[in-house]
Amino acid sequence: MSIELRHTHLNTGDGTLHVVEAGDPRSRPYLFLHGWPESWQAWTDVMTLAAPDARAIAIDLPGVGQSTATGDGGVKRLVAARIHELIQALNLTDVTLVGHDAGGMVAYAYLRRYPQTARVVIMNTVIPGVEPWTDVLKNPYIWHFGLHNVPTLPETLVQGHQAEYFGYFYDVLSVDPSKIGPESRAAHAAAYSSDASLTAGFDFYRAFAQDARDNTASAAAIRTPLLYLRGQSEGGDIATYAAGFREAGIENLTTAVVPGAGHFAPEEAPAEVWRLIREFATR
Repeated sequence: MSIELRHTHLNTGDGTLHVVEAGDPRSRPYLFLHGWPESWQAWTDVMTLAAPDARAIAIDLPGVGQSTATGDGGVKRLVAARIHELIQALNLTDVTLVGHDAGGMVAYAYLRRYPQTARVVIMNTVIPGVEPWTDVLKNPYIWHFGLHNVPTLPETLVQGHQAEYFGYFYDVLSVDPSKIGPESRAAHAAAYSSDASLTAGFDFYRAFAQDARDNTASAAAIRTPLLYLRGQSEGGDIATYAAGFREAGIENLTTAVVPGAGHFAPEEAPAEVWRLIREFATR
């Protein structure tokens, strides 16, 4: 099924945000935030499924792809403020904010800063400062957190080798790597092809310490409905993540596992992802 994708560039003061929309602008809006090392195109299949009865919106995060706005050093609280500007500029109401991986960290920061939002979905990620954050940092299999935190070194190693380096993560962290096809891989690599965009991607990791401080600065209870998703074959016990969210003050939490998916659930199992999000948003 093909859908019309509408591309615009929203001015933010120091650059633009690349915004892609599908579906009826009068329908219930869903705003999708991608993770690393991906771009807005990670959501193409989900948007295709959503378009018949939703307003599906995806962006390139600041500094990535066609979004020329600065990446705010990767600090999720600051990126969340840009997302809020976008939501206001598009006059979105009753919006469901969906974030995958680093985009999920932004969605959590948004939830903390703007708890009046209608509902939030966070996928395939751990939240800085929210358990099991401490255990994840100690896990030797999460070696890239440390590497990406080093100033300039990962850029030096990866520039010119984006496709090969990113491909390692797609291959290792997905159930069926072929679900992240050549076109998608090429688009993601292109989104981080410049020195500035590559730095913006690694800055997501360099900001983790600040993100953890921001996320734990307030213990205020949050009543906004939150759906947390993990892939069926993704490491980690979802009950542990749920306990961390509740301890952090999330009072209205739903969790679910995405069948047939690993870490890159939006591309691995888009039908299941959309089903879970739609059921959560419309219940």
